[in-house]
Amino acid sequence: MAKMPKRVKYRKTQRGSIKGDAGRGNRVSFGDYGLQALERGWINSHQLESGRTSIGHFLRDEGKLTIRIFPHKSITATPAETRMGTGKGEPVDWVAIVKPGTIIYELGGLPEELVREAFARAAHKMPVKTKMVQRRFKV
Repeated sequence: MAKMPKRVKYRKTQRGSIKGDAGRGNRVSFGDYGLQALERGWINSHQLESGRTSIGHFLRDEGKLTIRIFPHKSITATPAETRMGTGKGEPVDWVAIVKPGTIIYELGGLPEELVREAFARAAHKMPVKTKMVQRRFKV
């Protein structure tokens, strides 16, 4: 099931621009390994769900998977062959805004080789370049 908010204050949002690097959500907090975005962009709810299912199929419910991003932003589109001047289109999808450094998924309780392969499968579904990062423990 694709993720989307239960309620929003405004149905239609402006596109905006994605500037800078991730200031929060850029450290592995819930697992031992994370899949980190290296580019800025939008990850829609279907891509996020596709990555989650590919990890789940590979690991067969072993380990603990955490999804760190949520699609809050609505994307609108007008139907094909519609004349100009009919206003803004209806919401068709929900996306999560991703900046460089954002952790998308986290996995814990598994050996590194399995996690590397699982994240490689999920990275194929993502529209941005990613890399696997390890948790840095405070001393």
